[in-house]
Amino acid sequence: MTHISHFMAVVLFALFASVVFGITQRETPRRMLRYGTYCFTLFVGSAIVLSWVMFFIAR
Repeated sequence: MTHISHFMAVVLFALFASVVFGITQRETPRRMLRYGTYCFTLFVGSAIVLSWVMFFIAR
């Protein structure tokens, strides 16, 4: 059985959600790709920032 880390789960969720957001929220393929990349970056970036915030709150 494959063990998936929390970070990998966040990256997979960000990937799938960004693909859906890009396809459903923009009209042209170029804009879809740019918006999907933007959403992916925000998902992963916010997960990293929030994990550090929680780390320092727990200490």
